[in-house]
Amino acid sequence: MRMRATLGVVTGALALSALAVPAAQADEVEGDTTISNVVVNGGKAAVVGATTTKTVTVSFTVKDASGVDWAQAILYHGADIDSSDTGAVANSSDGRATCTVVNATTSTCKSTFNLDPGYNVVNSAAGSWKVWAIAAGNDADYVLKENAKSFNVQRASKLTVNASPEPVAKGKTITVTGKLTRANWDRGTYNGYSTQPVKLQFRKSGSSTYTTLKTIKTNTTGDLKTTVTASADGYFRYSFAGTTTTPAINATGDFIDVR
Repeated sequence: MRMRATLGVVTGALALSALAVPAAQADEVEGDTTISNVVVNGGKAAVVGATTTKTVTVSFTVKDASGVDWAQAILYHGADIDSSDTGAVANSSDGRATCTVVNATTSTCKSTFNLDPGYNVVNSAAGSWKVWAIAAGNDADYVLKENAKSFNVQRASKLTVNASPEPVAKGKTITVTGKLTRANWDRGTYNGYSTQPVKLQFRKSGSSTYTTLKTIKTNTTGDLKTTVTASADGYFRYSFAGTTTTPAINATGDFIDVR
């Protein structure tokens, strides 16, 4: 197996180095070793707040006729691992996965990774990430996957709503304001998410279902404002469908008393 001493994935203080991994620009396989069933964060996007570290678990299955010797996974953002601009190595002391023997030929392997705002997650790295993975059998067979699994790393979102005046006479105008913000990993704050389509929805008292009244866009600072005619008691909320970089979110409904 061809090996290299370092892996050049650097961003700011992050340096994924001193890793004994095969030198490869694409997938490699020698022998019958396989990697399958790769699951990142339980199959959900990894949503990271403005300041709090997000711990992500990656699990996968390794098979080899001779038994599994070791396995390793690395998370990265970029076209391939050699040109990636950021990433994360496993939290274990040697960077390798913890593998549990299922039977003579199969092991389930697992690693955890830390995604730290302003460190290895920056605004420009929101969106699609990949899992680089390698595993070796006891007979020195191995498999390397440049992209064993793709997943999204997203900037956490917040959404507010306020309907006024309250109470309001039936047939009068209700003004509904709100704000859509998302984590700014570079600054450690939440900032407005501009020019995003957001649905204004209403749930009549006694109902469990929200109905969309209209769709408006946030302004340059993420603010929302529109008007509707008062018709019945109920709850107004804003609903954001999400993007690849930012998760969907619904504001908590604001009750309006119509008299």
